[in-house]
Amino acid sequence: MLNNLVKQLSELHGPSGYEQNVTYFIRDYVKEKADTVKVDSMGNVIARKKGTKPGPVTLLTAHMDEVGFIVKKIENNGLLRFEKLGGHDDRNLLAQPVKVLGSKQDLDGIIGTISTHFLKFDDPKKVRPHSNLYIDIGASSKQDAIEMGVEVGTPVTWATETKVIGKEDKQMIVGKALDDRAGCAVLLSVLNNLKDKEFAGELVFLFTVQEEVGLRGAQAAMNALENVDIAIAVDTTAVSDTPEETMDQSLFLGAGTGIKVMDFSLIVQKTIKDALKKVAEKANIPYQLEVFPGIATDGGAVALANTGLPTGVLSIPSRYTHSPVEMISITDLVATRDLMQAFIFSLDEQSSFLF
Repeated sequence: MLNNLVKQLSELHGPSGYEQNVTYFIRDYVKEKADTVKVDSMGNVIARKKGTKPGPVTLLTAHMDEVGFIVKKIENNGLLRFEKLGGHDDRNLLAQPVKVLGSKQDLDGIIGTISTHFLKFDDPKKVRPHSNLYIDIGASSKQDAIEMGVEVGTPVTWATETKVIGKEDKQMIVGKALDDRAGCAVLLSVLNNLKDKEFAGELVFLFTVQEEVGLRGAQAAMNALENVDIAIAVDTTAVSDTPEETMDQSLFLGAGTGIKVMDFSLIVQKTIKDALKKVAEKANIPYQLEVFPGIATDGGAVALANTGLPTGVLSIPSRYTHSPVEMISITDLVATRDLMQAFIFSLDEQSSFLF
């Protein structure tokens, strides 16, 4: 099932620049399902599958990395100072369990905080920046930490177990790295469902690295992918359906996949946006139109490749993004997968998405 695939991917540890666990899992998963598969020098996975009829070369992409941390310094008492890999809100960091990916083994750790009993001696409104925080792995000295397999540059991720919650007919998945392992699961599910099916053209499945630190993997991969006609990126996006005063109630969890109109990195070409809407409506797939300038996706990098590539984005709505407890709806996840599949089957030799 799709949610089991999400759980498998979510619980792999692969922060930006250290995606090896995810890269090799996906490489091995697609090996017998695609016509060709390769891993490039950055760690991107590129798999190709040819259809039975003439048609466009369609790129489908999602990113494999997750936001994380990296050890910057080991203090003499064994506590670890760290830097961020990707975007974090310092308010989410205190007292959170983490996995320190040491050279000998994965180590359990905690982002430390003062005990509640000290609150009356402190400013309760103060948010300490990550540069003032530390990770505690139970080491008593710097030498202890080194002997446990930690050094400057050791990567760190959240240590969350992925769970399914909610009513049986409206279940949610909660876990780390759903941004964008959920998108990777959508692509893998599509590839699974193409077995023995007829479709037009050729599909290129691109699973990228280092999206969270500047769309770097997609930019590098596109240099070697010149003859692509159209691209669809899949990523998560932040919903605005909770009670905070900054939320504008424009995108909802459980209301369908997001068909992107615009974000910080991309204004989606009208022909692609309209085509995705038309396919969704014909197949009765729930969707929402997404305008959210606070986010960027690999779609922005892909669209600028070569002389420009018509690019659309399907967004999986998410709460609590870039935290250890991201939440997505299985309904939205399935809608995203179904719309991508329906779009693929709608393509033929005459398909064109020119400006």
